[in-house]
Amino acid sequence: MKTPDVPILADPVRGHAIALFSGGLDSALAILLVMQQNIRVTALTFFTHFNSEIRDRATGGEHPYPTAEKFGFTVRLVHLGEPFLDIVRSPKHGHGRNMNPCIDCRIAMLTEAKRYMELVGADFVITGEVLSQRPMSQFRSILNVVERDSGLKGHLVRPLSAQLLRETIPEQNGLLDRTRLGRIAGRSRRPQMELAEQFGLEDFSPPAGGCLLTDVGYSRRLRDFIEHSDTMDFHDVNLLRLGRHFRLDEHTKLIVGRREKDNHGILRNARPGHIILEAQDTGSPIALYISSAGEKHLLEAAAITARYCDARNEKLVMVKCLNENDGRTWTVAPADPEQIKAYIIK
Repeated sequence: MKTPDVPILADPVRGHAIALFSGGLDSALAILLVMQQNIRVTALTFFTHFNSEIRDRATGGEHPYPTAEKFGFTVRLVHLGEPFLDIVRSPKHGHGRNMNPCIDCRIAMLTEAKRYMELVGADFVITGEVLSQRPMSQFRSILNVVERDSGLKGHLVRPLSAQLLRETIPEQNGLLDRTRLGRIAGRSRRPQMELAEQFGLEDFSPPAGGCLLTDVGYSRRLRDFIEHSDTMDFHDVNLLRLGRHFRLDEHTKLIVGRREKDNHGILRNARPGHIILEAQDTGSPIALYISSAGEKHLLEAAAITARYCDARNEKLVMVKCLNENDGRTWTVAPADPEQIKAYIIK
């Protein structure tokens, strides 16, 4: 196996870069190309409430990012926070195939990276982006828009494709040797795999938790929510992950748990004004009735809850309100499957 001509981060350290690090191969290679030129790297891993479960990779005391441990760079976790919800609702550069605002998301991450760069006195920011690897978000024109809108013009380096892009300030001032950066373009992964072999990079992680905004089902629920609500907070985002969702009218929605984990999540994210339902004396999902127009669909909600309990084939099922100091019950026939089809959010 070929090894790099220059050790990773040999003394003396000549500069400091901030990296966007997903944990995946491209961002890891971008970091190593820069570290090979004796530039210290601090990596930022971004996540939002729309990341699917980011499980702790540090099982048994192991480092969650083996590449960082092996090559000696620091990883910091950064949550984009509540402002990102506004980006999701109304992205300047539009949504992708589903509800993913990929361009605006990239700009938001790089804007935060710029702030951190300035805070710690670092010299530039790097990413693992590859020219023309992804449609929409990595064409040359879009890469230029992202650089401009993040305020990083001249200070944003894409090491894997650097020789195919405009020369950056760190290259112009001699901090980076452009000839030792990459000229990768397109969707083939072969150049990255060859580069990984050169660095001895064998145990890189998959990218950090997948984005729910690219998921078809989640995007349908989110789109429906935005169409019927003027506000959105983290409770709403969390509830969209859970169970089956039904639109009973323009002002009323029902969420019915699919599994025990959903039931716990629904209870955890229920808020004052929500009505919690459960079928009695049988295995039952937790259902959450959310309405700004009162309780006119409550019996329908109870019937749908009954349809998903273990007694769904009985003629009548008792459904109880679990709200504190309420305790009302309704005896209902489980909803007809055809009726449910008219309500379920597809």
